[in-house]
Amino acid sequence: MLDLLRQVLGPWYLQIKFVHVLSVAVWIASTVVAYTYYVVPVFKAWRRNPQDPEIITLRNWVMERFDQGIIFEHVAFPLIILTGPMMYIAGGWSTATNWLLLKIILVCLVAIPIEMFDYHISHFRGNKQRLRRAGDAAGYDRAVQRHWMFFLITSPPIMVFSVLIVFLAITKPF
Repeated sequence: MLDLLRQVLGPWYLQIKFVHVLSVAVWIASTVVAYTYYVVPVFKAWRRNPQDPEIITLRNWVMERFDQGIIFEHVAFPLIILTGPMMYIAGGWSTATNWLLLKIILVCLVAIPIEMFDYHISHFRGNKQRLRRAGDAAGYDRAVQRHWMFFLITSPPIMVFSVLIVFLAITKPF
């Protein structure tokens, strides 16, 4: 079965790799500008003035737009998860290759769990726009607070490990 898949996917390896690399770029870069230049400054202002209605309105606007903009990242990530194994099969890779094994471990233990929770708080039960439309003010505020806490906890590891994953893929150091 694996040989059949390798024969079918083999001629398409470079195209699969293109989709994979492009998706990784979108996944990494799609939220950097919004997070750095919109979310963080607004949340810092809100933390300094938590009762200011204008800042709360701006905070809510930013978070709802962030939930919409994150769709690019959330389309790219499944493509990464799909094309990675396809390249593994088509390229005849092996987990005996230490750099690849470390990359797979990082994706499975860091990226996938973080992304799963991110999908939940951006699109499902934590979707701010949906909570606002339902009139759930308390739930809305909890969702915003939860999303901000998620950013604080996950941003440092994602910044480090996403760069490490790309480094491993390009340099194949060991």
